Amino acid sequence: MSKKRQDLINHAERLFYENGFHSVGLKKIITEADVALMTMYNHFTSKEELILEVLKYRELRYFSLLKELVEKNTNSKTTALLLAEGHMTWIRNHKNGCMFLRAKEEYPSEESEINQYVITHKKSLLTFLKNYNLNHQEAIRLTISLEGATSLSEVLPVEEVSQELMFTVNNLFLK
Repeated sequence: MSKKRQDLINHAERLFYENGFHSVGLKKIITEADVALMTMYNHFTSKEELILEVLKYRELRYFSLLKELVEKNTNSKTTALLLAEGHMTWIRNHKNGCMFLRAKEEYPSEESEINQYVITHKKSLLTFLKNYNLNHQEAIRLTISLEGATSLSEVLPVEEVSQELMFTVNNLFLK
């Protein structure tokens, strides 16, 4: 990926996450990324395409974090607990809630590519969890727990939410 394309994605992600998708214009993104409008259009045909790439890049980083934490584990913690800890690590670094659900709120039309990608992302989370030997019901339970932790982290102290998530996961998967 070219440096300018990556700069556009990085700046757009931060701006969208902090301000929402509709409230950030392309002019703000290209100014912060220090690129020309033509450069932006050489990499992305529209703002919606840029949003999709931001979401794809964010998803890649999230799943990579979880995968790394599980695969480097050498102790006896359950996979579900490791995934929950990884999720809370992500939350500590991204305290403004779920960017995907915000995208779905701002692009509610079922025909919207952005809306469809958010749905795909949430289903990908279930598939990702199943790849770590969780059955369908366990993957749903863990997803509900992770999504709830994300939501509560917007209104309660992150460490309190983390502690309760670990308690919940321990009770769901270690009994």
